[in-house]
Amino acid sequence: MAKPILISGIQPTGRLHLGNYLGALKNFVELQNSGKYQCYFFIADYHSLTEDFNPQEKSKQIFDLAVDYLAAGINPKKSIIFTQSQAPQSTELAWILNTQAPFGELRRMTQFKEKSEGQQENINVGLFTYPLLMAADIILYDAQFVPVGEDQLQHLELTRTLARKLNNKFFGRMFIEPKPILTATPRLMSLDDPAKKMSKSRPAGCLFLDDTPDIIEQKIKRAVTDSGSEIKYDPINKAGVSNLLRIYSDLSGKSISQAEKQFSGKSYSQLKESVAKTISDYFKLFRNKKATLSKKPAAIKKMLSANALKIQKIADKKLIEIKTRLGLSL
Repeated sequence: MAKPILISGIQPTGRLHLGNYLGALKNFVELQNSGKYQCYFFIADYHSLTEDFNPQEKSKQIFDLAVDYLAAGINPKKSIIFTQSQAPQSTELAWILNTQAPFGELRRMTQFKEKSEGQQENINVGLFTYPLLMAADIILYDAQFVPVGEDQLQHLELTRTLARKLNNKFFGRMFIEPKPILTATPRLMSLDDPAKKMSKSRPAGCLFLDDTPDIIEQKIKRAVTDSGSEIKYDPINKAGVSNLLRIYSDLSGKSISQAEKQFSGKSYSQLKESVAKTISDYFKLFRNKKATLSKKPAAIKKMLSANALKIQKIADKKLIEIKTRLGLSL
């Protein structure tokens, strides 16, 4: 019996940080290694065009993200890694979904409002229709499961709504209504301002996966805590300390309560020292693998090209079936 298909992607917009890893990439590897799914992990380069970008840097960002996938443990023998733009059938399906998606549904999307506020000078139509391309990426490959963060749940629900609508109107049972697989980790906050989400736009408060041990130590030492001395998990009153405990818990494998007990009676500097060492040790293999893989661009590009052919075949078959049912084929 064929395994259910699982799909997800990350945008190539620069170096991945700890929030990206705990919110997505770590989960990707665990889901792949569970053996329960046929996994498709793509590089969402079309999606990334909704932000300001430099064309000269974009191809490097795509390559670097492919390297990050591999260095983090995504295995090309177990999963299909591909670049979104190498299977442009998703953009064709996105147009079909555009003609069926109610304007009011898209206007409700909270992420569009948040992203628009964050890039006032580039509120493009792609930001608004982003959920339809995401829906096409999922529907096109008959994905049954999609690992997402809470911020993407609304988009996935729209995908389910559109799949149901088109099935009722045209297709019977052809489109699958995908189910979410939520990551257990809430969003990480910036080290220099725990009221804000960790982001590459705030590099001083952001831990990048390929940061050296020295840089990790410097950033953690400067992390904002509070005027007290007690080490306990209290995101409202002790946001900075709670953020450090969350990072330590997720990378050490210990629960939050175990971490609280471990650091009971200890100083903030002792907590920070342990957190920095845990991060540095955890990503040592990643840093080494990334350095090695980065020197093999031909092999990485060969893998992506081979997978593009595989994924195009799957996408073509589905799109022809969709167009036939819509009366678009003679």
